[in-house]
Amino acid sequence: MKKLYIKQKVFSIGEKFTVMDEEQQPRYFVKGSFMKIPKTFSIEDERGHEISRITKKVISLLPKFFVEMNGEETIEISKQLSFFKAKYSISAADLTVNGNWWDMDFEVLQKGQKVADINKRWISWGDTYEITILNETLEELIISLVIAIDCVKEDEAASASSSN
Repeated sequence: MKKLYIKQKVFSIGEKFTVMDEEQQPRYFVKGSFMKIPKTFSIEDERGHEISRITKKVISLLPKFFVEMNGEETIEISKQLSFFKAKYSISAADLTVNGNWWDMDFEVLQKGQKVADINKRWISWGDTYEITILNETLEELIISLVIAIDCVKEDEAASASSSN
């Protein structure tokens, strides 16, 4: 079992943040594109090797993001049309997501077996997420999934505030 922490800076130009381990050592670096279309996020390991790239689909009625790992599309997250609650669809290699993940509290299952828990800390400066990875072979995929879900949430929040 491994715990990782994502703390996003509140005022970050270019959207850069670090994923830390329990000893507060950097494990992954997330870099968002600034003023670029399509919007992308790159996740690198501590050696500077890109482990995944998250890209927003430019022309889409509802928000849709793609996650590429090793040059192949691995995860697709898209918002579904619904009237009462936010609803999302996630396609990934045998992964399902349960919980109220629009608030970032959810569990990730692979073939019905829990492989990760993600919890948002509510009292912090900036968004802080605690990720408990139960199957460490899926660590990079789970980190990419969490960042992609957060991208969908941020994109949706930006759309809502610009329409008001």
